[in-house]
Amino acid sequence: MLLKPFKLGVIGGGLNSSIGLTHRVASEMDKRWEIQSGCFSRQKDINLETGVKWAVRKDRVYDGWEELLVSETEHLDAIVVLTPIPSHAEIVIKAIEAGYNIICEKSLASSSEEAKKIKEVVEKNNVFLAVIYNYAGYPMLRELKMMIQDGMLGEINQIHIEMPQETFARLDEEQNIPNLQAWRLNRVGLSSVSLDLGAHVHHIINFLSDKKPIELFAVQDSFGFFEQVMDNTMCIAKYTGDLTCWIWYSKSALGHRNGLKVCVYGTEGSAEWYQMNPETLFYNDNKGNKSIIDRSMTTVTLASQPRYNRFKVGHPIGFIEAFANHYYDIADSLTEFYKKGYYSSPWVFGLDVAIEGLLMLEAIESSAKNKEFAKI
Repeated sequence: MLLKPFKLGVIGGGLNSSIGLTHRVASEMDKRWEIQSGCFSRQKDINLETGVKWAVRKDRVYDGWEELLVSETEHLDAIVVLTPIPSHAEIVIKAIEAGYNIICEKSLASSSEEAKKIKEVVEKNNVFLAVIYNYAGYPMLRELKMMIQDGMLGEINQIHIEMPQETFARLDEEQNIPNLQAWRLNRVGLSSVSLDLGAHVHHIINFLSDKKPIELFAVQDSFGFFEQVMDNTMCIAKYTGDLTCWIWYSKSALGHRNGLKVCVYGTEGSAEWYQMNPETLFYNDNKGNKSIIDRSMTTVTLASQPRYNRFKVGHPIGFIEAFANHYYDIADSLTEFYKKGYYSSPWVFGLDVAIEGLLMLEAIESSAKNKEFAKI
């Protein structure tokens, strides 16, 4: 049965954005969403050009997001917020108060205090809110979650996760220091690297383990070109269920474009997943056997489903397809919300995960600053 696409408005994400085009393509890939209006950029030329490129009617491309909120109340099912993180809280709160359902890029806010204010407004106005954590859209990462739940790894006792990138330490094409957005260099509150990469790392651990962080010890450094920004974080964290996690995220790790790697260890086996090799899980049992699992195998129960196989095995599912899976699930969850007033999907994530993540990032920065364990 063909489902009528939800009507989506976009704030941010213009042609000069690093992530806007990904959201545009991913949201419309499975015909579950249709972008109908937007305020894509504060720069008028980019805003208008984005509307043209994205086939949005000119009269529904707005100079300011406030104007969009006033004009589109009767026309949209949801708004997606793709602006820089420091602006999220203000936009999200005002959109909720205007009655809009919200999809927001991570991090939901710049601090746990801001996120808690958003939660209060959501509960008061009874609207839908989902936070984008796109890596959970990868089918084989979802398969790993199923393996853990089915007991294939036994009791989980360790997760090692790393997300190294090189953006803050690599010269550009003309051998100059990179020209970054101003908010990424601001040293007020949580570092931009924690809000960007740390949010993903926290979420992946939460997604796979269903455990909560208790306390941690962290070290942060500035190894790149921008001394005011802590661009490298290493952390040991204790979670509920006697789970220990080793965490590394960085934007000053030369040679890594995006080296996301997840290793999960249990009493009966272990598994590894690499984002640069997204179709494959490496599995080891406690008898010394090693195996490689991909979505074509008969033992794979989730990643082999038709919705994850837009094309046949051997043609890897990539970053944008993972985003599209996430948007597909958000559409299902919005449908459920319209019917029941809540959603229950294990693939869609809301306020509690976002707040917990920000509390953990705050604990990381407190631990690094004070050189002591910090509780979450």
